[in-house]
This record gives sequence, structure tokens and C-alpha cells, in this order.
Amino acid sequence: MRSINGRKLLLKIIENWPAKMLSVALAIVLFMFHRMSVLENRFFSVQLRVDLDNTLAVASAYPRMVRVSLRGEANSIFPILEDDIEAYLDFTRYSEGGSYRAPVQIRRTGTALGVEPLEISVDPIEVTVRLDEKMSKYVPLKPVFEGYLESGYEMVSYTLTPTQVVVDGPKGLLEQLPELPTETIELGGRAEDFTSAVHILNREPLLQIRGDGMAEFRGFVKKLIIIRNFDNLPITVSGLDGNFIAVMEVSSGSIRIEGNQNDLEYYNPVPGANILSLDCSGITEEGNYTLPVQADIPAMFTLIRSDPTAVTIQVRER
Repeated sequence: MRSINGRKLLLKIIENWPAKMLSVALAIVLFMFHRMSVLENRFFSVQLRVDLDNTLAVASAYPRMVRVSLRGEANSIFPILEDDIEAYLDFTRYSEGGSYRAPVQIRRTGTALGVEPLEISVDPIEVTVRLDEKMSKYVPLKPVFEGYLESGYEMVSYTLTPTQVVVDGPKGLLEQLPELPTETIELGGRAEDFTSAVHILNREPLLQIRGDGMAEFRGFVKKLIIIRNFDNLPITVSGLDGNFIAVMEVSSGSIRIEGNQNDLEYYNPVPGANILSLDCSGITEEGNYTLPVQADIPAMFTLIRSDPTAVTIQVRER
């Protein structure tokens, strides 16, 4: 009796089985469609890391960021921290330079672990890079200036510490790198020694500067010294006894002086200032005398030379 009832139940179950199977499949599809319809998307960008053999370096441009798409339940995907989705290219199996293509891989960490359902897609999917031998090189630094010192001043010397830095990167790029510039050093309005901390500029992202990327610049400033000539200056006689008169062989001369630019550029001897003179105070009788030419210039200037250095005069009674 029990076996008869079992057979009846089995017959009832398998009765119209194609229709029943189709209904079950349709129910599953409707369930999945409903579940997919309630899933949400989230987009953000993460840094793309390149894993390499220690003897190689990336030698061509590649996308530094990739776009990541998360699809899942809203209460699961939005708490995920962006730092917990890692994107990377794996080139560790290569030991020689060349161009290689690899898929962008994703690694979940932290808040992204254990989240289900979770679909992760990335754009771009693959990336091609060129690899080259990795090397290090000492590269000298070059200061870059902007503006001008205060008028009348000049920078006589400077120091840059360090004078060179170690740079790591692909061999091909490093061999073409003669120097590294600093950020702009402003000279405008300076009239004394100064010290400035400056960044070392690296315009090639494939190269890496060891250290903190900073240098110390020290500039040494002093007044700008110029030289001027003054010609056709009258040579005057001073200190001669009034009972005598003097006839000079040469009546004019010139001087060459140096001084600060700001002062010397605007200096002009005043007429009658007796810049060049002969001291005749020691003459007490007639005769011919050769006397040194004396130059009287402001104390701020330095006399380089005067011409003539001596003049012959004839002294006779008035």
C-alpha cells in the first residue's frame, strides 16, 4: 500500500515535467534579474602600481591612474575605502628590457575583503610598457634665477648644497640627463647676502631623485663697482707766492677712478673744483720745476691713475 502511494506521488511530480522545469528556470531568472536590478554601481580612480624585477625600470609613459567600477549592494560597496582596492601590473617574470603587455590586476584588502556580491571591473584592461635596464647616476644641480638685484649690486658668487644628487631610472633616460634645475630663485630687490631652501625640479616622472628633493642656495651680494674716465680736466696751481707767476707746459689732464655704480654714474666734477693741481707752496725763487700732479676726488671713490703724473712749470717774478 505504501509503495503504491509512493508511485502515485512520483507520477504526480513528473507529470508535465517540461512545463514545471521551465517554471523553475523562469523563477530563477526572475530572482537573479530582481537581484541584479537592486545592485548599484560605484566609480573611482586608484593609482596603478608596476611590479618589476629589481634590475629593470619603466622606460615609457603609462597611465598612472585607472578607473575602477564596483557593483554590489549599496550598503556593502559604499563603505569600501578606495585605498583598499589595489591595481597593479605584474612584470616580475621579465628580466630583460623590451616592450611588454600585461592585464591590470586587482587586489582586495581591508574593507573590501569578504564583501559579496561584488563585481570589480577596471579601465583600461591591459597596459603596454617599455622596460629598460635600471641604473643610478650622479646628476649636477643648476640654480635657476628670476628678477634682478637692487640697482648697483651684483652677485659675486653662490653655493648650492648639495651640488649633485643621485637619480635612479631607466638607462636610456639617465644617459640623456645632463643636469637638474632648481625651482626659480627670486633675485628681485636683494642687496645683501641671502640663503634660500629650494626644490629640485624633476620633469621626468620615470626618474626618481634620492633624498628629500631639496637644496640650499646661498648667494653672496656686494655693491657693483664700475670705472669711469674724466678727461680735459684743468690743472691748477696752488700755494704759489703772489710775487711769482707760473707758466705750465701742460694745462689739462685726465683721471680714471672706480666706485659704486650708484654713486659713480651720477658723479660729475663741478667746474672750478680743482680736481687736478700742482702744489707750489715750496717755491721761493724763479726757475723751472717739475711737480707731481695731485688729484682731489671724493673719499667714496678710488683713484686708479691720473695723467699726466707730473708737469714742468716755469716760475718767474710777476
